[in-house]
Amino acid sequence: MLLRMYAITTIVLALKMAAISVVQGRARASAGVFTNPEDAKTFGAQFASTEPPAVERANKAWRNDLENIPIFLIIAWIYVYAGLAAGAFVIYCVIFMAARIVHTFCYLNARQPARTIAFTVGALTALAMMIHVFVGVVV
Repeated sequence: MLLRMYAITTIVLALKMAAISVVQGRARASAGVFTNPEDAKTFGAQFASTEPPAVERANKAWRNDLENIPIFLIIAWIYVYAGLAAGAFVIYCVIFMAARIVHTFCYLNARQPARTIAFTVGALTALAMMIHVFVGVVV
């Protein structure tokens, strides 16, 4: 059960991050602006030294994922390896996945305060799981 939930969580979060890449590509194509000269030439677009605003917003959502998702997955792997409570793990994973999906949607669509709420829910979920791992493995 633990490994299955870990796999589902990893796959869902990876697909969510891949979706951000699609958003970035579509935003570049829609704007007709590329920051690499070879890309601009290949696609008959304009070369610019800065990204279009929609691409930059997606970049920020991507970077936020890189600051949060790997840490969650590392702690989750320790949780799985330690064989801690399956029910709690499912709750941690479902809440974290939902929070990250909502956070990305809100980031891409400039929705506040929902973005901050989603971020906070995800961060607190990760913190709760860290404490659970600490108590279950270290103490």
